[in-house]
Amino acid sequence: MDFNLKKIRADFPLLTCEVRGKPLIYFDNAATTQKPKAVIEREKRYYEEENANIHRAAHFLANEATTFYEEGRKRIAEFIKAKHPHEIIFTRGTTESINLVASSFTERFLRKNDEVVITAMEHHANIVPWQMACARKKAHLKVIPMNEKGELRLETLPELFNQKTRIVAITHVSNVLGTVNPIKEIIEKAHLRNIPVLIDGAQSAPHQKVDVQELDCDFFSFSGHKMYAPMGVGVLYGKERWLNEIPPYQGGGEMIKKVSFAKTTYNELPYKFEAGTPNVPGVLGLHTAIDYLENIGFDNISQHEKELCHYAEKQLLALGFVKLIGTAQQKTGVVSFIIEGIHPYDAGTVLDHLGIAIRTGHHCAEPVADFFGLTSIMRASFAFYNTKEEIDIFISALKKVKKMFG
Repeated sequence: MDFNLKKIRADFPLLTCEVRGKPLIYFDNAATTQKPKAVIEREKRYYEEENANIHRAAHFLANEATTFYEEGRKRIAEFIKAKHPHEIIFTRGTTESINLVASSFTERFLRKNDEVVITAMEHHANIVPWQMACARKKAHLKVIPMNEKGELRLETLPELFNQKTRIVAITHVSNVLGTVNPIKEIIEKAHLRNIPVLIDGAQSAPHQKVDVQELDCDFFSFSGHKMYAPMGVGVLYGKERWLNEIPPYQGGGEMIKKVSFAKTTYNELPYKFEAGTPNVPGVLGLHTAIDYLENIGFDNISQHEKELCHYAEKQLLALGFVKLIGTAQQKTGVVSFIIEGIHPYDAGTVLDHLGIAIRTGHHCAEPVADFFGLTSIMRASFAFYNTKEEIDIFISALKKVKKMFG
């Protein structure tokens, strides 16, 4: 498909809205993306024409909904190049996917004085679950440090990866810094010691093609709502070997083969990890979103978004009063910055009144802000439907912010 930006923007109804009398400029895509009409209509069609619970009845609607749901699983397995569809577990999002592994994997494999390794740039969703697991098992959490550019210090890996390390959990792309981490290299180094690796792919799956077999990661997680699909649906990929070895995350319906008061036998993969009624329309919406993205082409998406990031950074630096936070050589999707002497919340509020949506705060990655000696950071995050013209308006608005606060 030719990258027709005008046509693409017409696919997203919310982009035509006004905020406080101004045309909306939406630069908060790392928090959640807008949804194309195709995704919205797919969810609507499910509720109007197909609504039924899956896997649990012999009637037509249940069979039809089940078929569509399992086709979604196959499509997502194909999308990330999983070896088997049953390696795809549906969750509510990246956070639940990570919690599933942090709970089930550590229940089986983590012992007193063992170690879990994460990085200094993790989202809270890839910190807190591991802290909880380590506290429960009396294990230790170790952190791969980063430098002032926002790049991981890989020279520390030999001392961090040792005989006590049970799992490594790392972000593919930082939600604050935009850093694209060299996860394949890290995975290879971990696997030399037979250490499994979980990847937080929440910020990478929307921007680039992912091949879990080529990466050789053991677990990979991502969220639908950050890649133009509905909220409340996410994916955990796990190698068949690990999913078979670890216990279920939750108990209830669907994840069982046989239940008696004496004993329960668990279901086969993937249903062993999918207790209760799933988010069927969310899965259908995610399937549609993936089709939509691949029709546009990830090469087109990646190229356009990188151009936006480079253009935004250049324009921000030209202002003379902005400091960029995160200057890694490999970046995507995100430009974070501060304006000396102006609190990010104050600047963000003024931008909101000018119709521009950005994110301010620590972005659920408080240790990153602490590393840079900050309590709050401004973040503009881009999607393939954003334009350089929007960035120009954004830059003009920042000049007004500076003038207003002196």
